[in-house]
Amino acid sequence: MSPKNIVVLTGSGVSAESGVATFRDADGVWAKYDYREVATPEGFAANPALVHEFYNNRRRGLSGVSPNAAHFALGKLEAGIEKSGGQLTLVTQNVDDLHERGGSKNLLHMHGELSKSECAVCGDVRKCDGDLSVESICVACSQPGGMRPHVVWFGEMPRFMDEALDAIAAADLFISVGTSGSVYPAAGFVADARSAGVAATELNLEPSENAHLFTDSRYGPATEIVPAWVGEVLNAH
Repeated sequence: MSPKNIVVLTGSGVSAESGVATFRDADGVWAKYDYREVATPEGFAANPALVHEFYNNRRRGLSGVSPNAAHFALGKLEAGIEKSGGQLTLVTQNVDDLHERGGSKNLLHMHGELSKSECAVCGDVRKCDGDLSVESICVACSQPGGMRPHVVWFGEMPRFMDEALDAIAAADLFISVGTSGSVYPAAGFVADARSAGVAATELNLEPSENAHLFTDSRYGPATEIVPAWVGEVLNAH
């Protein structure tokens, strides 16, 4: 029977072929930067200028990358599933905006979004295309010094956890694309799906750390295996 309600979890592997650096590979972001200095509340308190520089550079980099075939395929899948009366929920660990540009609409950004700013004083979140600094003033509360990237740092709670778990519990298929299976709580989603009796498929460059929990798997470049798998699902509808 064709799946009607699908939850897709994506990690950095889905954007790697677009030129977005992964984090935990040998040449990834954390091989070049100490995450404690640029991706923790403590690091931000100690040296906010350094943290702003790190994320300003990453935000500027978004204009130089484009969605790849995997992003577009997932956007196409969402539209096709909805057309047939189902629903696709895309839960992403990525802070880039490539899923949106690839056509996905029902998105949960667990780790926040590079293209948004957040005020630590009043909590205002809004679109942000430019640089942030310690001198940036919040548009909502007019306070300086409280602006930060709208990203989840180490030690902070990922966003939309309740929504993601509710979607998994109501799904009849869970898909993991381009994840290492080592970053929790997202790495635990497949176990949540399996305990709820939901079938689970891994689409990845290579087996993840929790590959044994999946009921099906496809391995290879995301730009090849994701469109092929999406085509199979849509042809079955």
